[in-house]
Amino acid sequence: MTAVPLHGPEHAADPQRSYELLRLQGPVGLAEIAPGVVVHLVTDYRAALDLLQDTDTWTKDTRSWLPQVPENSPIRPLVEWRPSLFFADGEEHAHLRKVITDSFGLLDPYDVRVLTFRHADRLLQDFAASGTVDLVSQYAQQLPLMVFNALFGMGDEYGPQLVRALSAMMDTDPEKKAEGAQSFGAYLQTLYQTKAAQRGHDLTSWFIDHPNGLNQEEAINQILITLGAGNEPTANLIANTCVRMLSDDRYYGTLTTGSLPIQHAIDDALWNDSPLANYSFHFPKEDITFHGTRIPAGSPVMVSYAAANTCPHAGAPSDGYRSGTKAHLAFAAGPHTCPARDLALLIATAAIERLASYLPDIELAVSPDQLTYRDGAIHRTLTSLPARFTPLTPDANGATPWSRNSPSPKTDTGPPQRQATASR
Repeated sequence: MTAVPLHGPEHAADPQRSYELLRLQGPVGLAEIAPGVVVHLVTDYRAALDLLQDTDTWTKDTRSWLPQVPENSPIRPLVEWRPSLFFADGEEHAHLRKVITDSFGLLDPYDVRVLTFRHADRLLQDFAASGTVDLVSQYAQQLPLMVFNALFGMGDEYGPQLVRALSAMMDTDPEKKAEGAQSFGAYLQTLYQTKAAQRGHDLTSWFIDHPNGLNQEEAINQILITLGAGNEPTANLIANTCVRMLSDDRYYGTLTTGSLPIQHAIDDALWNDSPLANYSFHFPKEDITFHGTRIPAGSPVMVSYAAANTCPHAGAPSDGYRSGTKAHLAFAAGPHTCPARDLALLIATAAIERLASYLPDIELAVSPDQLTYRDGAIHRTLTSLPARFTPLTPDANGATPWSRNSPSPKTDTGPPQRQATASR
């Protein structure tokens, strides 16, 4: 079989074509996820579930495979082994995962919504008067990080540092990428040291104090993996949903008439434009035949969430079934299901609600076919999402850009009223 490239402009422009070529090879095909890095890729929905739910046949430990991945490969940072739940199996995985799930369970959804609204307001204030915005760089990519920064217990002033660091780490310039990694490492050290010295009502403190007793390295790596795995997919989900809200008449009506709830657009994006397109590295512990494909022990096998969700073969939910189910694989499945699933959905929903309530006449500034996506096999990330709207300006006292009569919404749970309704 010839490996199908999942990188380059052709794949970025039309990933489904890549997945169709892979399906011609069977439920499991060969894919090149970066120059010179070839893996087996599962594109079939049923096969993906079989892999994700089987902990006996597979290991998540990448260390035996890492020597085959070039140091300068864009995929290397995503597969570099760390003492985190991403690369752990069995009891070790359960031990680390429980720290995260228990800590997330202490978060109050109401508080998370309010927090998301507050940071959304700050971002909206930055561009509300201009009448134009790039919803990727000015909103979607910043908001989840600002929320996670607060949830992990750092002051708002650290949010921009975190945004800049992770943005630099995604840069193609090696020097900027290295500077971003150094800044991110410094942020993590400051975060841990701050919370080790004085606990708070936050995820970092709960990680440190959990009965499972993480050491400093383990705690920092769980924070790192949560930020890394939670941020970009959430940002992509916000942006990919906004595309639907602004280009599909079924959802665009939501902004003014409430014709369909935002959740429908989110579900549509998760099924048909998975924000994390391909991941879940697994390695067979011994030579196996998996859904008709012979895979040697230690060979990398990935799951294509994007391909599995759109799989036309037997075993995948039909279109009618999809509309009423959460059975998509956008958050994986089985014991390694994303532990931040509910949190990501909560943040994304609140982010889009806030945007829609403040800017009900927002529309795309370009036609949908002009939108482009970043190169890469892992994430489904828009390069930009230009939009326009009626500018909003502060009142005479500069109290708020949203209305002439309403105070700035610091702690409310719903959007402030626009000028036309503020006098009620």
